[in-house]
Amino acid sequence: MKHAFQSFIKRNSFYLGGDQPSVAWIERLRSVFGAFIGLMLVITLAKYLGELSGIDEWLMASLGASALLVFALPQSPMAQPWAVIAGNTLSALIGISCFHLIGEPLLALPAAAALSILGMFVLRCLHPPAAAVALITVLGHIAHYRYAVFPVMVDSVLLVLAGAAYSNLTGKRYPNRPPQ
Repeated sequence: MKHAFQSFIKRNSFYLGGDQPSVAWIERLRSVFGAFIGLMLVITLAKYLGELSGIDEWLMASLGASALLVFALPQSPMAQPWAVIAGNTLSALIGISCFHLIGEPLLALPAAAALSILGMFVLRCLHPPAAAVALITVLGHIAHYRYAVFPVMVDSVLLVLAGAAYSNLTGKRYPNRPPQ
């Protein structure tokens, strides 16, 4: 019985995270600390810029997911500056457009996500959290295209800058550089 249970666990561990690579604790802590510092900087600056300009919307909800990619997986193509900035901004524009053009939320939500994915394929800026940006704009009834610039694009730029500074200070190369 014990052998059968161990065999079962071994065969099915893939479904319980067994496919995830082992990560050293120092790297885990580097990523976590970087995400904390980077998000703290971005949130503080975005809040200040929002107050300065009199805009209530100063933070995008999917910023945490973008931070995971930028700080924990800085070498991923989906964490590179073009993917983060263009993917998030494009998806916000598409989400806002779907909100305006499609009156039924049950159609606007999947259309916004699907069209943002298509747009990211076309512009070569795949960034998974950006599909959430498209949904958030529709769910939040965001009607102003300004939202795509501030907070979405500005927050994305600030996050990339914080990620680049932190990664390079801690010995990780970010963003990727083209081969020589």
